[in-house]
Amino acid sequence: MKIVINDQCMGDRNCNKLCPEVFEYDEDQLKSTVKFDEIPEHLQAISRQAAEECGADAIEIIE
Repeated sequence: MKIVINDQCMGDRNCNKLCPEVFEYDEDQLKSTVKFDEIPEHLQAISRQAAEECGADAIEIIE
């Protein structure tokens, strides 16, 4: 599973708060980024939750 943050990211950092193991905030781009190319299996459920809770629909999951 891969995750991509698209241009709709508003930088509200909800994903960073929910799952700091996967997401981090890029101060230069003013949006969240993903720390992994492939999401580790033990972090996939919480990553899916972050995508579902993203108000901007900016987190795209690629199976």
